Amino acid sequence: MRLQDVMTANVRTIAPTASADDAWNVMRLHGIHHLVVTKDDRAIGILSDRDAGSRRGASVRATRTVGELMTTPAVTAARTMTIRQAANVMRGRSIGCLVVVDSGRPVGIVTVSDLLEVVGRGLDRGAADRARRTLNHRVPHKKVHTAVRAW
Repeated sequence: MRLQDVMTANVRTIAPTASADDAWNVMRLHGIHHLVVTKDDRAIGILSDRDAGSRRGASVRATRTVGELMTTPAVTAARTMTIRQAANVMRGRSIGCLVVVDSGRPVGIVTVSDLLEVVGRGLDRGAADRARRTLNHRVPHKKVHTAVRAW
């Protein structure tokens, strides 16, 4: 299974010059945890709700811009990357999402939650469609011990 099959296509973006409060309001309004920060239609970073101070981070966001709080550079992936490869990248870098790009432009986003949903449904297994090969094996012979009687 490829990222294009599980990504959220309507990725929300924001400029690095936007206020952090505005970014927080966009995340809350749309019920999302990540915004892709773009400049000239290129992904340059990610702003997560943790970066923005989470629920109690009003003082963190008060006078700052998205560019000051974002994580940079944005970790990107091609649409054709497998979900296993994506999971390994995310696990190896301890990140919560990958920006899916096409020619450098963001076209989607894949989060840990998206991957967990796929695994939970069992959709990542390609072998389910194929019949399992029957294993044929021989049972070893049992030795028959005959008692020798001495008369």
